[in-house]
Amino acid sequence: MSNPKAQEIWLVRFPFSDLTSTKVRPALIIAVHREELIILGIFSKVSLEILRETWVVVEEDYPSFSDTGLKKRSLIRAEKIATVSTSVFQKKIGTLPDDLFVSVQEALKKALNISN
Repeated sequence: MSNPKAQEIWLVRFPFSDLTSTKVRPALIIAVHREELIILGIFSKVSLEILRETWVVVEEDYPSFSDTGLKKRSLIRAEKIATVSTSVFQKKIGTLPDDLFVSVQEALKKALNISN
């Protein structure tokens, strides 16, 4: 396995909020700190009727969608943060384009209540 880096999308065993189990899902790497990585969950159930300012939608018609490795329109939820070991990483599937990564960083600031 190559070393995961910020802005990459990997399949990981993402923990549930209550930490009782995990589910394999795509996750975006936000930061790397030695053997631990901060990730955000990516979800395929997207309701465009209820979008929050802490969510970033990655549309299938986005020009660089294929670079992400995602299979269909997906939702990056900035409030679904986890700090995990590299042991939960299974496979790199893609990279988030720069402009979308900036949008995720802005959503993360809102999720963490950090002002500019």
